[in-house]
Amino acid sequence: MYFQRSHRSAAAVEHGSTPFLALIAIRSRIIERCLTHHIFAMPLVDARMVEWEEVSGYDENLNTIRTYQVCNVFEPSQNNWLLTTFINRRGAQRIYVEMRFTVRDCSSIPNVPGSCKETFNLYYYESDAVIATKGTAFWMEAPYLKVDTIAADESFSQVDFGGRLMKVNTEVRSFGPLSKNGFYLAFQDYGACMSLLAVRVFYKKCPSVVQNFAIFPETMTGAESTSLVIARGICIPNSEEVDVPIKLYCNGDGEWMVPIGSCTCKAGFEPDNGNVCRACPPGTFKSNQGPGLCLQCPPNSRSAGEAATVCICRNGYYRGDADLPDAPCTSVPSGPRNVISIVNETSVILEWHSPRETGGREDVVYNIVCKKCRSDRRSCSHCDDNVDFLPRQLGLTDTRVLISNLLAHTLYSFEIQAVNGVSNRSPYPAQHVSIDITTNQAAPSIVPIMHQISSTMKSFTLSWPQPEQPNGIILDYELRFYEKDHAEINSTVQRSKTNTARVVSLRPGTVYVVQVRARTVAGFGKYSSKMCFQTLTDDDFKSELREQLPLIAGSAAAGVVFIVSLVAICIVCNRKRAYTKEAVYSDKLQHYSTGRGSPGMKIYIDPFTYEDPNEAVREFAKEIDVSTVKIEEVIGAGEFGEVYKGRLKLPGKREIYVAIKTLKAGYVEKQRRDFLAEASIMGQFDHPNIIRLEGVVTKSRPVMIVTEFMENGALDSFLRQNDGQFTVIQLVGMMRGISAGMKYLSEMNYVHRDLAARNILVNSNLVCKVSDFGLSRYLQDDTSDPSYTSSLGGKIPVRWTAPEAIAYRKFTSASDVWSYGVVMWEVMSFGERPYWDMSNQDVINAIEQDYRLPPPMDCPSALHQLMLDCWQKDRNARPRFTDIVSTLDKMIRNPASLKAMANIPAVPSQPLLDRSIPDFNTFSSVEDWLAAIKMSQYRDNFLNSGFTSLQLVAQITSEDLLRIGVTLAGHQKKILSNIQTMRVQMSQSPTPMA
Repeated sequence: MYFQRSHRSAAAVEHGSTPFLALIAIRSRIIERCLTHHIFAMPLVDARMVEWEEVSGYDENLNTIRTYQVCNVFEPSQNNWLLTTFINRRGAQRIYVEMRFTVRDCSSIPNVPGSCKETFNLYYYESDAVIATKGTAFWMEAPYLKVDTIAADESFSQVDFGGRLMKVNTEVRSFGPLSKNGFYLAFQDYGACMSLLAVRVFYKKCPSVVQNFAIFPETMTGAESTSLVIARGICIPNSEEVDVPIKLYCNGDGEWMVPIGSCTCKAGFEPDNGNVCRACPPGTFKSNQGPGLCLQCPPNSRSAGEAATVCICRNGYYRGDADLPDAPCTSVPSGPRNVISIVNETSVILEWHSPRETGGREDVVYNIVCKKCRSDRRSCSHCDDNVDFLPRQLGLTDTRVLISNLLAHTLYSFEIQAVNGVSNRSPYPAQHVSIDITTNQAAPSIVPIMHQISSTMKSFTLSWPQPEQPNGIILDYELRFYEKDHAEINSTVQRSKTNTARVVSLRPGTVYVVQVRARTVAGFGKYSSKMCFQTLTDDDFKSELREQLPLIAGSAAAGVVFIVSLVAICIVCNRKRAYTKEAVYSDKLQHYSTGRGSPGMKIYIDPFTYEDPNEAVREFAKEIDVSTVKIEEVIGAGEFGEVYKGRLKLPGKREIYVAIKTLKAGYVEKQRRDFLAEASIMGQFDHPNIIRLEGVVTKSRPVMIVTEFMENGALDSFLRQNDGQFTVIQLVGMMRGISAGMKYLSEMNYVHRDLAARNILVNSNLVCKVSDFGLSRYLQDDTSDPSYTSSLGGKIPVRWTAPEAIAYRKFTSASDVWSYGVVMWEVMSFGERPYWDMSNQDVINAIEQDYRLPPPMDCPSALHQLMLDCWQKDRNARPRFTDIVSTLDKMIRNPASLKAMANIPAVPSQPLLDRSIPDFNTFSSVEDWLAAIKMSQYRDNFLNSGFTSLQLVAQITSEDLLRIGVTLAGHQKKILSNIQTMRVQMSQSPTPMA
């Protein structure tokens, strides 16, 4: 260590600028390290002797030592300095200085002046490099910073024959924070008689340590004695983090404290001696990360090497999907034993004994494989889907099953399989036992549905399809009916030889509950589900009669003509009554085709035909626990409430994203039924191009319908956002998917009624799926959606709807084909609005006059021709969805057929308005105009409602016609068509009409 000594005045010390006058140095022995302290080792050089003197002396044990001392107490204004050489701080932020010294008691010195002191001062100065050497001006200019005034705890005063008897003091001071490379120390004596025996300069640090299976590096303490320095840990080999981050805090005394986070041994390794992770030896394993120890391999398994995380099963043994790694390996069960059968007509009960060997597991269940065989046993095929198994076909826990709805007089082969949790792992088929049985004669199965053909005030006519399984020749049918408000015990029975019956002697405006069953030589089958049908009220009958009276009066010119007209009107009235009642009823019931359809094809059942609609929900929609549904964000708003994106995690299945429709609070029971009706409809469908119902939540609030989530949303908006970004083949692929979904619906005898691009959803793979099966919009009269218009009391999406559906509410699969043609146009135009800004009435008039949408830009002629085929006025001339799917498949297989582009005509191929009507400028009054269009019967209706001039008549809308009493759809269409022509001629007239 370098020491330099100097002398300067007290005033100079106070201002920190007076130079040192001389320097002196001594050499001392310094210990370099201790447990948590690092000591600075500093070389010393010789110095000149001035005020501080290097002399020999004694320590407290009377050992001879070399010291610096000063004792000029008799001279006034002492200011003696001793300085070190440059000390490198080595990254330390706080430095500690330990000083061992002696001080003479001023009172023990005879005649000592009043300036005698018993203290001295410690200073330091920071520097980035060595800037002071002997004789430099540094000592004249350096501004030292004071650390403290050092006072002795004990001073000495005795003197014996060997010299002074010293009492050694030890003081430690610290200073910081330091930021430069090093520093100088300075000691100031200003009137004390003292000796400086030794100086030790050091800093503190926390040593490298392994704790919680993490290695923490050697860490220096902070700038303050109270500072905590964070040290990040690194997991020891073969260990992994448990909590992140892993850290310790180093305090100002060089001690570790406050551990946070830890590491634990990896799977396949166990802790050893606290801070080592040792590999599991052969024959043992450890499946999880953590503090656990290695375990012996479970039965029927082994581990050949070290660090095994699982023991491999021996040949012929397996673990199930749900088995833990520490579970023993097991095998498959043997086959069931001692099977017996009991045949009862078209039902059979099978019973058997459990297998002798369960494979070491307790999860043995049974599956039933049903096959229908030819009488000669040469070939067998799987049973139809309508065969029922009670309690179920797969996963039976009991050794008994009831199988029903089999065909009569048919040979069946039943295979009873015994499986357990590892059967799917075995390369061998499940152990089983087979039995053959032949069914007996049986009663017919249940009639699936009934359909109302017509209704009067005192009767209605019903029809129904033949049972799925007649089990013989149907002899007749039995109807049972009663008033809904009365008890079932008051029911009336009626027989019918055919599948049509007219029920008479009923009360007007009354709802009846009806059931039907079929009879063969084996007896009656079960009654069908309860369905409700209603007779007309007196108001319904009078309303229809009022609509027909103007026609009778206007056409009665002579007796013969009158009779002919009366007959014609009666026919029209009957048809109208049937149409009207059918229109009202068809809002709640899909038309049912009496054809059997494809073999094994399910037939759609309308939920509104159930006496209790909740029964339909329970039958067709799966109830899911609300705890499995997690709502994340709102993505839209529906008619009944918000629509959310969320996640669904059913037991045993992976978590998936779903769309969640909710029923808003404050609903009435009818709104709840209408809301859940869509789920009852969707639950009957299973097709890759039909939106999939995951389930419903009805036992908690809010009520929810949960469906699969379609990432790209509605097709129309998706196309508009990606205008021009898809090839023709991609667009044809989208259309093919939609047609495939509609083919499936049509085969189930379901009519969609609202097929449009806005009701097609698109997933991330561009798969299009038909959605929106809610019928509630057709039952509401207050919708403000301009896409819909009133017709016979309901709401119809005019731009997508076939003419017969608009005029007569005749919705069929053929009308869905018309709508599909419009969807094709939307796809090829990338979401453009059909018929652009034309009003709904203009669209109706244009379609009636054979106007059809022109081909969109870059539309292949083959696709536009398919659109035109879908828009045939005669619904029987339109292609079926089966034909459409086949046509699109051929286009996809032969892309060259899509290269010829359709020509876009400069003007429409057909006029939008009928120009054959006479010039309306020739009419002077509303009466003349009504007479010209043969609608004079409405003269008083127009005049009494304030439409007294042609200018006012030109502003009439379809709602106005309903309000003034024009209720017949044909009359509405004729009047509105002529009003549209009137508007055109008025706009072209140079002078206004009178």
